[in-house]
Amino acid sequence: MNLSYWEHKSWLDNIDFTVIGSGIVGLSCALFLKERNPKAKVLVLEKGILPQGASTKNAGFACFGSISEILSDLTHHTEQEVIDLVKERREGIQTLRELLGDEVLKYRQWGGHEVFLKKDKELFSTCIEKMEYVNNLLKPIFEDDAFVETDNKFGFKDIQNTYITHKYEGQLDTGRMMLGLLKKCTSNDILILNGTNVQKIEDTGGQAAILTQHFELKSKKVLVATNGFAHQFLENQQVKPARAQVLITEPIADLDIKGTFHLDEGYYYFRNVENRILLGGGRNLDFKGEQTSELGETDLIQNALEHLLREVILPKHTFTIEKRWSGIMGVGPQKKPIIQAISDHVFCGVRLGGMGVALGTLVGQKLVEMAS
Repeated sequence: MNLSYWEHKSWLDNIDFTVIGSGIVGLSCALFLKERNPKAKVLVLEKGILPQGASTKNAGFACFGSISEILSDLTHHTEQEVIDLVKERREGIQTLRELLGDEVLKYRQWGGHEVFLKKDKELFSTCIEKMEYVNNLLKPIFEDDAFVETDNKFGFKDIQNTYITHKYEGQLDTGRMMLGLLKKCTSNDILILNGTNVQKIEDTGGQAAILTQHFELKSKKVLVATNGFAHQFLENQQVKPARAQVLITEPIADLDIKGTFHLDEGYYYFRNVENRILLGGGRNLDFKGEQTSELGETDLIQNALEHLLREVILPKHTFTIEKRWSGIMGVGPQKKPIIQAISDHVFCGVRLGGMGVALGTLVGQKLVEMAS
C-alpha cells in the first residue's frame, strides 16, 4: 500500500503502544494503556472488519463456572488454583461492569443453571453430593452459598428434576459490550485500523517491528491480544484454537425461559436473548475437527444443536433457526490465562479458555501492568 505522508504521520508514526487484536482483551488493554499513559500514541490493529475471535461471537455469559466444570477443574488443578480462577472471573466481570456500566452492557443477573440429562444421573448425584464442599470452597469469593438446587421451572424435557443454580451468574449483550468498548476507545483518541493482518512481529532491540499485508511500522512496545489466533505469533506457548458453533432462533411466542444454562459438563450452553433461544457447543463431538482457526459450521454439530433444542429445551414450542455462526476460542492444558513478556518489547495476554467475557477486561488490565 502506497501511503501518503499524511496517512503515515497520522496513523503509523511515533507509535508508543501497538495492540494486536480488537476483542475484549485488546480494547480493554488499549483503554488501560491510555489511562496510565495519557499522552501515549496507542494503535490497535485488527485483521477483520469486526473482531475475528470470539469477542463479538460469544454467547454473552458472565461465566464463573458451572459446578461440574469446577469439580472437573479440581482434578487438574489444586484447590487454591481453582479458587484463584473463579476469583479472577468474578473480578473481571466487576471490572467490565465498572468500565462500561450495566445499562450499556444490558447486564442481567438472572442466575446460571446447570441442567442434567436423565442419562447423566451419576454426574448429577456427584454434583449434588459435592455442592456443600464447592460452596464452602468459593464462599470467600461470593460471601454466600453460590450454588443452590432449584426446580425444573422452565419445563425442559428428559432431564433430572432439579437444576444446580449459580445465583450470581449473569448475562449481557455482546454487541452492546463491544460497541461500548469501541466508543470509549474512540473518545480516548485510540487509533483502530481494521482489515490489517499482522504477519510478523520482531523485537529489534530498542523497539518492535510489525509487518502487515499493507505496511510496516515500528512501535516502542507491542501487546498481543489475539487469544485463539495467538499460535501464529507465539509458537512455543501452550495455546490452541478451539471453534465454538452457535445458533439462534427467531422470536418465539410466550417464551418464559430466562437465564444462562449449561448441559453436559458445559460442552453445551444456552440462554434467552429476549424472546429467542441462543444455543452453542458440541465441540466434544469432534475435538480434532474443531481445533481450527477457520470460521464455519458443520452438519454434525449443527444437527446436534437442533436436536437438543427440539427434544430437551423447547419440546412444547415450534421454532425456526434465524442465524448460525462460529467463534474461535483459545484453550490449553491449563485454565489460567497466559500473561507474560515474550521479549523486552513484546507481551501477550492470551488463552482465555472460553471465559473471555468474564476474564477479558482483567487480562487486559494485567497485561498493561506488565508492559508499561
